[in-house]
Amino acid sequence: MSPRRSYDQYCSAARALDVVGDRWTLLIVRELLAGPRRYTDLHADLPGVSTDVLASRLKDMERDGITTRRRLPPPGAAYVYELTPRGRELLPVLQALGEWGQPELGERRATDAVRAHWFALPLLRSLEGEGLVEVRLEEGDFHLYVGAEDGPVLGDGPAPGEPDARLVLDSATCEAVARGELSVADAVRDGRIAVSGDGTLAKALLDV
Repeated sequence: MSPRRSYDQYCSAARALDVVGDRWTLLIVRELLAGPRRYTDLHADLPGVSTDVLASRLKDMERDGITTRRRLPPPGAAYVYELTPRGRELLPVLQALGEWGQPELGERRATDAVRAHWFALPLLRSLEGEGLVEVRLEEGDFHLYVGAEDGPVLGDGPAPGEPDARLVLDSATCEAVARGELSVADAVRDGRIAVSGDGTLAKALLDV
């Protein structure tokens, strides 16, 4: 485990960056917002990170109280990493950072990696209320726990139960929402997002 580096400044922003300012740390937090994940899953969804750097960051994050590591019971018997309550408090930080970074996103480059669930946080910023939302994209499906105060915020694949709302949209629409060029409400109104479901979230979106 590497010794923690510090800016040695008596400032809360500097202290926060002492903990989460290293390259890859906040992106690991982004992945763990989906709940407990194995090392191999994290490595697969963080293209470009080396195994050594990922292992080092996870150890540092565990030391700093952002993540914990536990062994799944049989038949899984694998180690998983998950956010602590302190780690989950970084959600609004990631949301604010993502919103600030919208102007930097631009069009997708040929070299850009993409995972369906990376669109989860931009969509989450556009949804109000509480409930389970399933999102279907060309790149794959994921689900959101809108208004979740504890536990996972998002997850890969279809919703684990009947969702309160189901959204179907194409990549171009999702990218426009992620860039801040289009709101979910406007996309629904324009027919670019198909909404179904009987929950309050679906009804609210269909009433826009």
